[in-house]
Amino acid sequence: MNQQTVFPHQHFETHCVENVASPYENVSLFTQDSALQEAVACFGDPSGVAELKEFGDQAGRAEYLKLGDLANHFKPEFSSHDRYGRRIDLVEFHPAYHELMRTAIEHGLHSLPWEKSIPAAQVQRAALCYLQTQVEAGHGCPVTMTFASVAALGSTTALANDWIPKITARHYDPRNICHTLKSGVTIGMAMTEKQGGSDVRSNSTQAYPLGASGASSQAYELVGHKFFVSAPMCDAFLMLAQAPRGLSCFLVPRWRGVNEKNPMELVRLKDKMGNASNASSEVELRGALGWMVGEEGRGVATILEMVALTRFDCMIGSSAGMQMATQQAMHHATQRRAFSRTLIDQPLMQNVLVDLALEREASLWLSMRMAHALDQSHLEAEHLLARIGVAIGKYWICKRTPQHAYEAMECIGGSGVMETSMMPRLYREAPVNAIWEGSGNVQCLDVLRALKKSPAAFEVLYQEIRQAEGAHPLLDYQINHGIKGLLALTPEQAEFECRLWVDRLAIALQASLLWRYAPSSVAEAFSASRLRRDTVHQYGTLAYGTAVSALLQRYRTA
Repeated sequence: MNQQTVFPHQHFETHCVENVASPYENVSLFTQDSALQEAVACFGDPSGVAELKEFGDQAGRAEYLKLGDLANHFKPEFSSHDRYGRRIDLVEFHPAYHELMRTAIEHGLHSLPWEKSIPAAQVQRAALCYLQTQVEAGHGCPVTMTFASVAALGSTTALANDWIPKITARHYDPRNICHTLKSGVTIGMAMTEKQGGSDVRSNSTQAYPLGASGASSQAYELVGHKFFVSAPMCDAFLMLAQAPRGLSCFLVPRWRGVNEKNPMELVRLKDKMGNASNASSEVELRGALGWMVGEEGRGVATILEMVALTRFDCMIGSSAGMQMATQQAMHHATQRRAFSRTLIDQPLMQNVLVDLALEREASLWLSMRMAHALDQSHLEAEHLLARIGVAIGKYWICKRTPQHAYEAMECIGGSGVMETSMMPRLYREAPVNAIWEGSGNVQCLDVLRALKKSPAAFEVLYQEIRQAEGAHPLLDYQINHGIKGLLALTPEQAEFECRLWVDRLAIALQASLLWRYAPSSVAEAFSASRLRRDTVHQYGTLAYGTAVSALLQRYRTA
């Protein structure tokens, strides 16, 4: 017979898997990132590059990236009591979360700048955090709070001597036991209350002295509530409460003694849109022991030493989110075909992808410049630059991230909306840093506060931007006419318009940094698209003639 034989199973073959992207994995997150390598070479120390390469190799492996998925899929679970009815206030995490925490702490992401022998430690730590956060962002919350707590505790010698060695130890111990039994501890922070939010001076939690009132490291008992306590399984927390002489800062341990829980009772875990791997909770304080940090009545000033660093980490975290979102979109576009061409070869898609990459690179350079300023904060000019620059960067970078995540998701299309993709997690995570540690309005008002308290800060910032004068006419306009207009405003006008002015300062600072440190093709494309005064920038609106080919070569995945 000449008739072709047809086997039964062939009737059920409807399609083969083709024209779909492979997972973005088994890549080196450091060596594939030219901008990060250049920023480290510019601001960091050569001795740290080998560690960054090794860490970037590990972070990009499939099995390590999988930890981020698992830690977010299996959310923390809260048990208020054990099966015998005893209060335990226990939050349990998936092993993937603990593995991420262990890796972060063993590499010093919570401690590097406090280890005196590490050169350019803020830059090195920022680069490590940037790599680690691309894998998973939620566990970074206790890591950054632990890191930043040292700045606040340093004001109180007795507490610093007892706690800082354990805080900076590269040992992760998640056991639910007293801190005195551990060689390494983590620290959280609890400021927010229902009635106040960012207005912490309206806090109603009361602190009652157990001895003489007003002395640093004196014991108090706290009674009240905290509406938002992230990472409630930390070993201790910096909290604000009303003492006899005003709002003060306290270090509140989770255990009062080896066999006695501190009466800091969890009410519930927050059901958050994003940041799912990290537990956040409401807490009732029923006479919880706490030791005063700093001076009584100066709690805000004390805890702001910590907050300044957690805000800096928001910049790093959002920049990392942009990088991973960009790489997910770029990787997809190099493999997916539509209308007879690969997506990355289509002009309009090139416009969008390059624009996303430009935004990420500008955010990275601003973040790493602030890390360098923190490394050099013993110099007055660098201290002032960090003071105002972190507030600007925290506002601007975190504000740009949600739209960035959405645009990257749109590049991928329907597959990017699927929960089996990393993109929904990046999208849900994107607004978090813009809200936590002070929302956009708080940051902009903080810029005005910094200028009022230290007028020299604007001059330092202005001179930093001015270092690129002559590089581009649109940047020159901002230097000579645009950003200086802030100084001529009345206080009322400045407060009403301060978002507009902080926008300008942020973009001008980013453009200046790119002209000084990045390839000219990057700086030109960024300046031409972001410094135009007649339009609000939207991703994918680069002008015809932009050096897209050169930029794609810089940014595209392997």
